[in-house]
Amino acid sequence: MLRAAFVEKSKSLLASVLLLTSLGVPDLVHARRPLPADSVATMAVAELPPQGRQTYRLIQQGGPFPYSKDGVVFGNRERLLPARQRGYYLEYTVKTPGSRDRGARRIVCGGQPRTPDACYYTGDHYASFSRIVE
Repeated sequence: MLRAAFVEKSKSLLASVLLLTSLGVPDLVHARRPLPADSVATMAVAELPPQGRQTYRLIQQGGPFPYSKDGVVFGNRERLLPARQRGYYLEYTVKTPGSRDRGARRIVCGGQPRTPDACYYTGDHYASFSRIVE
């Protein structure tokens, strides 16, 4: 009985998706596309929180970094940054005062580790980004 209900729900969902697609509403059923580089907001280094400015300096110096996950590959699964090959973006923790873990703040940089092409700040764990400008 449960299997039959599941099959009927699945058919109904598939029919809805097909209808939306045929009506020209494909964005409702496809993954988000990466943003072009010029559509990301910007912020000056001076606008970063003090801990962000410290992390940014460490990135330019090549470390040492306080967290073991600093410098790991950022996958850009949210597709909020310009599309690049896997391994292009690396992420770094921006310390959050009062947080017992790494917190939600990060700097994500693309390109060479000490001389990145671009760096982005997120204060909300990848929900939004601002490109850091000098």
